[in-house]
Amino acid sequence: MNRKVTVIGSGHVGATAARGIADKELADVVLLDILEGVPQGKALDMLEACPIEGSDSHVLGTNDYADTAGSDIVVITAGLARKPGMSRDDLLMKNHAIIKSVTEQVVLHSPDCIIMPVTNPLDAMCQVVYRVSKFPRERVIGMAGVLDSARMRTFIASELNVSVENTHVFVLGGHGDTMVPLPRYSTVAGVPITELLDSKTIDRIVKRTASGGAEIVKLLGTGSAYYAPGSAIVEMVDAILKDKKKILPCAVFLQGEYGIHDLFVGVPVKLGSQGIEEIVKITLSAEEQAALLKSAAAVKELVDVLKV
Repeated sequence: MNRKVTVIGSGHVGATAARGIADKELADVVLLDILEGVPQGKALDMLEACPIEGSDSHVLGTNDYADTAGSDIVVITAGLARKPGMSRDDLLMKNHAIIKSVTEQVVLHSPDCIIMPVTNPLDAMCQVVYRVSKFPRERVIGMAGVLDSARMRTFIASELNVSVENTHVFVLGGHGDTMVPLPRYSTVAGVPITELLDSKTIDRIVKRTASGGAEIVKLLGTGSAYYAPGSAIVEMVDAILKDKKKILPCAVFLQGEYGIHDLFVGVPVKLGSQGIEEIVKITLSAEEQAALLKSAAAVKELVDVLKV
C-alpha cells in the first residue's frame, strides 16, 4: 500500500478509527500519541489482527511526527474528552493549545495532506486547524455531521422497525446542542419521515439526536462515545481515498454559503480525492435557516473567544 493515514491520539476514538481504516484495508496507518508505549502497543495489536481480517495494511505506533511524513489524510483526535457535566464548550481553552501544536507538526511533515479534526468543541477546533495550517478550505474537513446523522438514523430505524440502510438523514449546524436536524430531508426508502412519524415523535428524535453525545457520557460515567465517532471517521476516509464523490454532512469553512461567512459549520458536501469538492446547497425553510444561523452564532461565540 502507498496510501497513508495518520491518526493523532491513541485514545478510544483514535484507536477505533485506526483499526477501522486498517480492517478495511483503506491505507497504511500511523497511530501517534505523546504517551510512550501506548500507540506502539495498540498498533501492534491491530497489526496482528490484520491477518484475521484479511488486510495487508501496515499499522505503526509512534511518538515521533517524523513517522507521519507524507500522509494523505491526518485525523486529529488528540485532546481532552468530556466528563459528566462538562459541555463541549468547557473544553474550548484546554484543547485549543493542543490542537494548535498538533497542527503545526502536521503541516511540517505532511504539507499536502487533508486534515480531519475530530476534537471537541469540533467547529471551533476546525477553525484553529484552518488558521494555523493555512490550508485551503477544501483540505480541512470536520467530522461531526456524519456522526450526528448516524445517531438520528439509528433512532428513526428503531422507531419504524426498518433497516438502517433505508434511512438517510442530514444534520446541519454546529456539533453541539444547537445542531439542526432536518426532518424534511430525512427519509426512509425515499419517503420523508414527516409522512411516516407524527410531529411529537419527530421532536423527540430530534432532541435525542442533539443530546446524543451527552446521553452516552452520562451512561458511561467516565469517558465519551467512540465506536460511532470512529466509524464516522472511517466513512469519510473511505470517501476521500476512493474518490467516491459521496455527499456527507461535514464541518466546512463557509464563505457566504447558507448566509454564513468565515466560519466552520456543518453542511452537506461532496467528498472526493481532493477533499471537499463541492458544498451542496439545499433549500431551507425560514425556520430551518433561522435555526442554522442560531447554530452558527453559537460557534462564532467560541471562535471569538479564541480570536481565530
